[in-house]
Amino acid sequence: MSPARGGEGEGGERLQKVLARVGFGSRRTCEELIAAGRVRVNGELAELGRRVEVERDLVEVDGVPVGVLPGLVYYLLNKPAGVVTTASDPGGRPTVVDLVPAEPRVFPVGRLDAATEGLLLLTNDGELAQAVAHPSHGVDKEYLAEVEGEPAPGALRRLREGVALDDGRTAPARVSAPSPGVLRITIHEGRNRQVRRMCEAVGHPVRRLVRTRIGPISDRSLPPGAWRPLTISEVRELSRAARPASPAGRRPR
Repeated sequence: MSPARGGEGEGGERLQKVLARVGFGSRRTCEELIAAGRVRVNGELAELGRRVEVERDLVEVDGVPVGVLPGLVYYLLNKPAGVVTTASDPGGRPTVVDLVPAEPRVFPVGRLDAATEGLLLLTNDGELAQAVAHPSHGVDKEYLAEVEGEPAPGALRRLREGVALDDGRTAPARVSAPSPGVLRITIHEGRNRQVRRMCEAVGHPVRRLVRTRIGPISDRSLPPGAWRPLTISEVRELSRAARPASPAGRRPR
């Protein structure tokens, strides 16, 4: 059953006001987006004057779902080693949530084990988080792995083609060796300790592991332990990467 159309009667907010609030520019700029046919609501081409209910309506700009609920935040954190990817830890270890603002409450997108460093997303946008983390959506995660020994071409080929692990064969990965004993590995699955297990399976256990990219998002200048909000364009790029085709009726949360 399709969601009811927003904008009928006097309910909801004007679409251009909603788009301006979430960073698409001035209301005049947002009116121009609507007039140019670049905005849809629940799969239908929006018209000037359209009203939307932000709690239920799906708003898309250029085919990409837009999170329009007030208060949505998106943080990029460079997780240091020794910090756990949970909201709290019974053992008293520092958590990724401790490193970002306490309000509004956010949660990590996917997991990095305590020893792994690098980029991690935290947000209160549950639907985008689920889309980014789900392996079927194909959002790449790139890692630099410092490994024991120097992998031979045969080991690299095994990693690229898929490695048999105890929970099944991994999907094909992109793998290169930018320097001796260092591998650049790009995967889109999210299994527990996957890169570490892949490298161990081909005889080269990981000494140090750093995630350097999540889909289109990277930041070499972000120090360990630091965070920053994603820009509006980064959120849109991430949404596009996570949901290249979004069925009508779903809305970002």
